[in-house]
Amino acid sequence: MIRVLLADDQALVRAGFKALLDAQDGMEVVGEAADGEQAVRLARELKPDVVLMDIRMPGTDGLEATRQIATDPALCGVKVVMLTTFDLDEFVFGALRDGASGFLVKDTEPGQLVHAVQVVADGEALLSPTVTKRLISEFATYRRPVEPGRDLGALTDREREIVALVASGASNDEIAEQLVVSPATVKTHVGRAMTKLRARDRAQLVVLAYESGLARPGWVSQ
Repeated sequence: MIRVLLADDQALVRAGFKALLDAQDGMEVVGEAADGEQAVRLARELKPDVVLMDIRMPGTDGLEATRQIATDPALCGVKVVMLTTFDLDEFVFGALRDGASGFLVKDTEPGQLVHAVQVVADGEALLSPTVTKRLISEFATYRRPVEPGRDLGALTDREREIVALVASGASNDEIAEQLVVSPATVKTHVGRAMTKLRARDRAQLVVLAYESGLARPGWVSQ
């Protein structure tokens, strides 16, 4: 069962998402929050698998709430998907950098929302949609220095190569096909790179690739 926490200041939005997700086999909305402070409190109390987090909320906004969840060791298994009204939101790249596993626009198709929850709950990053890759490419130009201990110098040449391909939006299967290795080998390299760079998940690995200059804005996989 995938347990979901909804965080949005609009009750109507929460009600719509709840009705959709509760109707799916294997999914359950376990809590609702109207602001970021409540979202963090409920995340700590309920330990959901996925939080659907609105960016703009009164008081503690979704960005700060995501940062608090992502940096809490007790919530390392909680994944956050950001919700935004616009497909190019200047705050979303910061949210990915701070630990969000991806983002969705609020008017996304119901099937895409369900798929997003499943993907993130499975430990992957929500990076496949073209709009996400466009956003990362757009706002990665506003780079900040990479934190000490998170530079790519610790990676092997193969790990750097695979991280670059991950940042391009390629899946493990696509990387495996391109490098003529098994998907399991790719997954192992991705896991090692995440450990070395202290990346919370695949999305944060992509952000680090852009911030370090390994990936270039506008570069997507073919």
